[in-house]
Amino acid sequence: MSGLESPAPVAPEEPRGLLAKLALEQRLGGVVPALLTALIAFLMGGAVVAATGHDPVQAYKGIFQGAGLDWFLHVPWSTNTDDLSTYNLTQTLLQTSSLILVGLAVAFAFRCGLFNIGGQGQYMVGLIVANWIGISFVDLSKPLHVLIAIGAATLAGAVWAGIAGFLRATVGAHEVISTIMLNWVAYWIGSYVFGYGGPLQNPATPTNPVSADVAQSARLPVFWGNPVLQGLHVGVFVALAALLVYWLILRRTTLGYEVRAVGFNADAAAYGGINVKRSFFLAMAISGAFAGLAGGLDMLGYLFHFGTLDVQSNQIGFMGIAVALLGRNSSVGVFFASILFGSLLYGTTKGLDPGVFDPTLAGNLTSMIQGLIVLFVGADVLILWLWNRRRRLRRARLVAGGVAGSEA
Repeated sequence: MSGLESPAPVAPEEPRGLLAKLALEQRLGGVVPALLTALIAFLMGGAVVAATGHDPVQAYKGIFQGAGLDWFLHVPWSTNTDDLSTYNLTQTLLQTSSLILVGLAVAFAFRCGLFNIGGQGQYMVGLIVANWIGISFVDLSKPLHVLIAIGAATLAGAVWAGIAGFLRATVGAHEVISTIMLNWVAYWIGSYVFGYGGPLQNPATPTNPVSADVAQSARLPVFWGNPVLQGLHVGVFVALAALLVYWLILRRTTLGYEVRAVGFNADAAAYGGINVKRSFFLAMAISGAFAGLAGGLDMLGYLFHFGTLDVQSNQIGFMGIAVALLGRNSSVGVFFASILFGSLLYGTTKGLDPGVFDPTLAGNLTSMIQGLIVLFVGADVLILWLWNRRRRLRRARLVAGGVAGSEA
């Protein structure tokens, strides 16, 4: 030994700290593109509002207030639904609970590499079945009647989507085509059963193509507001529970692992021993169950009856596509995207007066922003690519810094 010892190498950054930073980068990589996508869509929507000669800031402020979101700014918070902000908020939450479920219907299929465009049809069959159960079996006790109706609606949605999953698994029929066709089948079934002489038309009003009201024993309890004025029912808790179920299935079950593996690469999943056909079918069936549940909750929670005009105008299932895309198929993302679109749905109809924005155009503002968000999904992919590139460069610098430190 010469007595001259080389200096001790500088230890690189602890792996745990590096992994924590990389995990944070990954989470931000899912949030930032979604926020920028929504921001771009709102800016474009504001430009259209300005092009009509109106103030976009006042228009969006009117939507904010019309959706009842200003309720959170009034502390202490009021629970009296006679207050306009409180009532508006309850109506927004009604829309939000439905959007959560139809958003999950699209998101779960996406996780398996499937594009479920049939949320509207699955929602409709769930609604039809819930109406049929709700106006029948009136001698049942309230808890039993509600559970049977909700269960039957959920099962109906699962079966309806399962048809598309079965066709994809057996003969390779693309789910986009089959779900679009099933949407139309559900549309015409609804038009028939609620139409003149249909099996669900109210016999007391033969000249009106509308169903009878569901029995009181089948209606969901209202916990906030006046039941006569569409108070907020307990279905909102069911929707929140569905978010947890969605997360648990995907992250804590073998089925969820198989679904995600097939979504990443079906050929590799099959090579690894996963039954891809089974995953296709189950993913579509579970997706349909979410949408059917949404239809059942809406029928038993606040609609209570349905008619042919409602069948033609209802588009809630299609909005699940935008919710899932903006929410990036995560439970948290779907939750916030549903609040956004629920606020737009109700806020544009109740928060805009003629002095702020043309009422004939207000109803189209939601659809316009929805379409812009879907359109900018391509920009979302570009933003995500740039974000991931930034993250890779940062990771390379961290690794290079660690190696340089160890060689010093």
